[in-house]
Amino acid sequence: MGARCSRLRPCWWPSHLSSSVLDPSSDLENGGKAGSLPSFAEYSLEQLRVATSGFSPDCIVSEHGEKAPNVVYKGTLINGRKVAVKRFSRSAWPDSRQFLEEARSVGQLRNERLANLIGCCCEGDERLLVAEFMPNETLAKHLFHWEKQPMKWAMRLRVALHLAQALEYCSSKGRALYHDLNAYRILFDQDGNPRLSCFGLMKNSRDGKSYSTNLAFTPPEYLRTGRVTPESVVYSFGTLLLDLLSGKHIPPSHALDLIRGKNFPVLMDSCLEGHFSNDDGTELVRLASRCLQYEPRERPNARSLVIALSSLQKETEAPSYVLMGIPHETEPLTNSLTPLGEACSRLDLTAIHEILEKVGYKDDEGIANELSFQMWTNQMQETLNSKKNGDAAFRAKDFETAIGCYTQFIDGGTMVSPTRPFSALGWTEMLMRFLRMALPWKPKHTARNDLYRFCLLFSCIYQIFFQWISISKGPSLVS
Repeated sequence: MGARCSRLRPCWWPSHLSSSVLDPSSDLENGGKAGSLPSFAEYSLEQLRVATSGFSPDCIVSEHGEKAPNVVYKGTLINGRKVAVKRFSRSAWPDSRQFLEEARSVGQLRNERLANLIGCCCEGDERLLVAEFMPNETLAKHLFHWEKQPMKWAMRLRVALHLAQALEYCSSKGRALYHDLNAYRILFDQDGNPRLSCFGLMKNSRDGKSYSTNLAFTPPEYLRTGRVTPESVVYSFGTLLLDLLSGKHIPPSHALDLIRGKNFPVLMDSCLEGHFSNDDGTELVRLASRCLQYEPRERPNARSLVIALSSLQKETEAPSYVLMGIPHETEPLTNSLTPLGEACSRLDLTAIHEILEKVGYKDDEGIANELSFQMWTNQMQETLNSKKNGDAAFRAKDFETAIGCYTQFIDGGTMVSPTRPFSALGWTEMLMRFLRMALPWKPKHTARNDLYRFCLLFSCIYQIFFQWISISKGPSLVS
């Protein structure tokens, strides 16, 4: 019934858990959850065709639908992950090597302020990007074409801050250039938080088009040189501040005339009347005018923007989905874990040991008494002793010894006693104890028999649980 396991690695553990879920490099920066995003990957055209139902028009989420030069589709990968798939026109990226280099570079970025790039496809003339899917529309939708309620002042300030933080992060990673920054590039995730689309971080230098918007919104230096600079991105950020202030897409030249004439109250969105202080409005107008300076060197950098906007934030405790007035699905209770469950999911041996010590972890004295009649050979006695020694070593944080003892116990646990398998009895009780400690719910007495049968069924897998934990961290501790 027990499986023979090597001291070097656990057996029968699902292989898909070994890379993305357990790899700390897949963590989001700034406090993201481990394993929440896969590493950047290259997909086949057929995989993305299946994900988008054959690039069906019904899956298009681009603001301009099929008329857009580069169409974005909503898709579902084979593992169930929702993605946004951007399919470029055939002439957009003639150089496949340049496309792959750019995609791989942007794909290394991981930040909770970005709609992160998780893959690409480059087959023949096809060029596609795969990113996180953001289910709650764009800033343009919520700001210019709202249906239920206008965007609140506190949420507009939060959008500005999150965008500035995204630009600061990209600058710190050597990706300071963002092409055609506008309200359609700001997306809202499942929690209503604004994120900057990663698509604007990639640009084909050969097509010569970094701005598709009206020339009235284009940085003046771009009109002179045709080149995008970090200061150009700050200018575009200034136009977004005007959008947030006014609720309309006002040309910067017109807005600056109003500001210079001290008529900036005319600039403010009438829907916000009475919902913000004059000081806050004046400060945001002043920041926008600094971003829109004609001379690039007179504009603030991304770090300065973050500092200035942080002090203006309102209702910081309110979740974004509440401020946005959008539905939000909370995680079911069954997905939550107790402290022991969290420690096991992190493979944190120190935390596991401390929790077991606090709850009074003991050797299986009851099991020893129950099995006293089975000890009819020296081998069975040695098997039981190896389990006790493993427990003692685990409590003492001697994981090298624990690995050896648990391995010996598992290998010896396949012996069948006169009544029933030793491993089915001892390890089933251990699993039941573990489940009662690790799960957020506590089985009622009436459910004990069902839980016991469940443990019997899967004891061949779970009997290696503690051994697997020790092995997973053991080499780094004993090397």
